[in-house]
Amino acid sequence: MADNIKLTDVLNWLNEKKAEHIAVYDVAKNCSYTDFIVVCNGSADVHNKAIANYILLMAKQNKYQIISKAGLEYGQWILVDFGDLIVHIFLQGKREYYEIDRLFSELTEPIKEEKDL
Repeated sequence: MADNIKLTDVLNWLNEKKAEHIAVYDVAKNCSYTDFIVVCNGSADVHNKAIANYILLMAKQNKYQIISKAGLEYGQWILVDFGDLIVHIFLQGKREYYEIDRLFSELTEPIKEEKDL
């Protein structure tokens, strides 16, 4: 993880915007479309939008390509796709409902986890 500058940058940006319960999954060996999946949540839909918009701004400033983004209009589940890294930003209730951590844990154990859910 230390060698992946983009991942380190994204984690720093998430922390700067006070994202909660950050988990990182290294799925490179089990997934054909990305290497890392980052899952976190914010305290409200407005917080999630602020986190996502900050990531998009910082990615642009650092010249990281964004492949796709979705969910910004509602803020309940936002996805930012860098290609080799995908960030999911949830409301806590949506994260629990979709059991997203269980899903990714079936591929691999998290390599970084801030707090057990």
